[in-house]
Amino acid sequence: MKAYLIDLREKIILAYPQGDTSIRKVAHRFGVAKSFVQKLLSMKKTQGHVKPRQQGGAIKGELYGYSAQLAAMVEQYSDATLLEYCEHWATTHNNWVSTSPMCRALQKQKLTVKKDVTQQPRKNRKSPKVDVLIATALD
Repeated sequence: MKAYLIDLREKIILAYPQGDTSIRKVAHRFGVAKSFVQKLLSMKKTQGHVKPRQQGGAIKGELYGYSAQLAAMVEQYSDATLLEYCEHWATTHNNWVSTSPMCRALQKQKLTVKKDVTQQPRKNRKSPKVDVLIATALD
């Protein structure tokens, strides 16, 4: 949400001391919240102006700024899983990072985390019950 214009803020500040009016009436007149008028009056008294404060920026991730180290880690351990990357990061940087921020950081850099399946033996994924059911169905 954008901040109210300085012109509106100054009109609100000028409207309050004029005549016998309350903060609620000023807020209703300008279509703002009562707490906003109170905040403006407090700002004018303490800071001397009613300029809006700078809005906060995006929250940086735990691995922000470590792009070179992440790329080197992925290049060195190309077959590691996310959990192994987290463990390696914890031992080398003394900072445990869970798999979610690790995954997000690697995805932002477009670094792959898939294991190389050509070097691993293929596992049979069928359960023994399925083999028995197929054998009985063929008989």
